[in-house]
Amino acid sequence: MSYDIIIIGGGPAGLACARDAAEKGMKAIVLERKKSIGRKVCAGGITWNGLIQKLPGYVAEKKFFSQYLYSQFQQAKITSKTPIIATVNRELLGLHMAEKAVSKGAEIRTSCMVKEIDKNAVTVFNTGNGKTERIRYTYLVGADGSSSTVRRYLGIPVSLSGVGINYQIPGDFSKMQWHLDGSLFGNGYGWVFPHGATVSVGAYADAKIIKPVLLKNNLLKWSGRNRFNLSGYKAHAEFINYDYRGYRFNNIFLAGDAAGLASGLTGEGIYPAIISGEAIAENIVNPDNPLAEFSRLIAMHGKHKRLASITGKNRFIGAILSEVIVFGLRTGLVRFDKMEMAN
Repeated sequence: MSYDIIIIGGGPAGLACARDAAEKGMKAIVLERKKSIGRKVCAGGITWNGLIQKLPGYVAEKKFFSQYLYSQFQQAKITSKTPIIATVNRELLGLHMAEKAVSKGAEIRTSCMVKEIDKNAVTVFNTGNGKTERIRYTYLVGADGSSSTVRRYLGIPVSLSGVGINYQIPGDFSKMQWHLDGSLFGNGYGWVFPHGATVSVGAYADAKIIKPVLLKNNLLKWSGRNRFNLSGYKAHAEFINYDYRGYRFNNIFLAGDAAGLASGLTGEGIYPAIISGEAIAENIVNPDNPLAEFSRLIAMHGKHKRLASITGKNRFIGAILSEVIVFGLRTGLVRFDKMEMAN
């Protein structure tokens, strides 16, 4: 069996690519290793400038017109007339995007593990029925996350990564909070992201600065101070690749986390994933298209990567910059939307 485009990974990047590729007339298939689409360790935040306006209302669980930021010595409240950030249900987002892709003619298979890749075919093992199949492609897209099999096949290492640790606990919370505490999170942050009937409590940090075990311990220490009882709940961790080295390698592409397009500063990944997936489908069909939105994303990604490098040199620099950022936001010298990947 053969396809114009095989997409490895059924996350936002892969589904966006499949939808647009199928809409443009390509025979497209998504191969997802999990049994279902959508689940991932993620704080689940999307911005107004990024995606809130583009998604159906049922995907967004809560919308926030205010953001609360805390450093070690000060705090700031940012308010806007439009929602600054919304939290989304990743399963609903995945199902919505999968339905759109299928409606355009794409095929989606779950429980499919890629065992081998060569220059014109992939060998896939179906964990559901135990069958192995070789599928030919004209174009291959790796949208398979930070530990991408396609990226490894291309021989592209990952030297820059962050780690996010998340607890999803029951409760109805109204305030979305960001805690920039350099003593605990280095150049990262702790978060409180309310969802529907639950709240995501977690932390993000550069993996070179704070190892996952220490980050988890610091998160538990911080959550205790802030009266979030995480005992009895399971921690979920995810590495976040921000080591971008290109997206097209002849007839093979990388999208989203596989390409290293998440923000090294904030860990933001949903918007870069969708935009890169869309850009790949467009680039295949219309290679002369300048891809304006994708180009802006790459430029902002570079800024975030440079800031992550500067603040990651040591914790003192990270702590100082955290105070500068919160002061700038509190006084209006810095705009919150100027720090978004979608800016």
